[in-house]
Parts: sequence; structure tokens; C-alpha cells
Amino acid sequence: MKIAVMGGTGLIGSQVVKDLNAAGHEAVPHSKSTGVDIMSGQGLDEAVAGVDVVVNLTNSPTFDEASLAFFQTSMDNLLAAAQKGGVGHFVVLSIVGTDQVPELDYYRAKALQEKILAAGPVPYSIVRATQFMDFMDAVLSWTADADAVRLPATPIQPIASKDVAAAVAEVAAGAPLNGIRNIAGPEIYPLDELGRITLSHKGDSRTVVTDPTAGMFAAVKGDVLTDKNAHLAPTRYTDWLS
Repeated sequence: MKIAVMGGTGLIGSQVVKDLNAAGHEAVPHSKSTGVDIMSGQGLDEAVAGVDVVVNLTNSPTFDEASLAFFQTSMDNLLAAAQKGGVGHFVVLSIVGTDQVPELDYYRAKALQEKILAAGPVPYSIVRATQFMDFMDAVLSWTADADAVRLPATPIQPIASKDVAAAVAEVAAGAPLNGIRNIAGPEIYPLDELGRITLSHKGDSRTVVTDPTAGMFAAVKGDVLTDKNAHLAPTRYTDWLS
């Protein structure tokens, strides 16, 4: 199949392109650097013309309220181009529990993206992933100082980006789900404990202080960012670290 991967030069997108091409498909990466702008629409019609599947892995440049406008405009443009080009399957990557954390602008924006896709004119699949192992350093940096890192005990089920890419590629190569597939890492940790494991592995002597008010994940209630019934990926966090 011919597959257009929007955001195809990023962390997940580049791996999805590699996986799809290795499986015998013709996956083409698109991004601003290749002349395709999903916000203005520049190059979109050409990018999806004659394509069987569009995979949208683009992301908002901010995580604040502006992310809502980003997903509204980009999805409107992408779906219009996909319909015009006769695309038969549209795939997006979202987040497990995204509709359960309305306190966070970015999660509301991702939920909006899902709604736009589901209401749109093209058969679709939504792949919801748990938190990426690759982003743990960033999470630690948000609430860190010279002596300590403050983290809530929010349950997290970390998944490796290579496992996310493999799952997205598999869904893209299949029939449209017209629904959602949840994917997750094999283990659930409290976020503060995940911080301790990460710092210990790096030889970082800072203390992790359990603080239910610290950082973005403080807004998360209960275990909505995990799913024991999801399709479980193979990579364990400690193996990924090493």
C-alpha cells in the first residue's frame, strides 16, 4: 500500500515509516521540512493524492490552550485533503485516558482530535498509547531543582517508542478499526517510583519527593492513564533503560 505519514520525520513517525517500508509498503514521510504544512494546507493535496492510508503523527507545538486550535485546523485540513484524494483509511495516535483528564488543555485537545476524526468522512483508526518511556527525562525536569525532583504517585504504564511505532504500523497496514485500540507497556508504576528508578540508573543522587501537587500529572485522578486490558507491548522499562 501507499501510505502518507504526516509528522513522518519525528520520534514515532520516522520509526513508523521504517517499519512500514520494511513490511513491503511504500511509506512516505511528510513534514514542514518536506514542504507539507498541515496548518496552511500547503502541499497537502499533493502529499495524499493516490494514497491508500494517511497516518497523522503531527503534534501541537505547545501543550496549552492553543493546542485545541492546532488540532481543529490541522484535522480539518487533513480530512478535506484525504477525502479529495480518495484515501481509504486515516490513522491517528492519541493517549490512553485522554478523555478522562479535562483539566489538562492538551488532553482536551487530543480528545477533540479524536472526535473530529470519528465524525469525519474517512474510515479511521485511533491508536491510544500510554506514556512514552522516552519522555521520562522531560517529566523529571519539569519539577526538579539541584537537590530533589517532586513527583506525584500517579499510576503510569510506560511504553517504548519503538513499540508504539510497531503498533501504529500494524494498524495502518490493516483494515480501518472505526474505533480505538489501546496499547500500553507491560508494567504499571507510580510516577514517583518511576522517577527513583530512572535517577538511580543514571547515578543521579537527587531525592524524589512524593508531591501530589507537582507537575502536569498532578491533575490526573486515579489510574485513567493505564489500561491492564490494552494490547501490551514487550519492552519493560528497566530493560529499556539499560
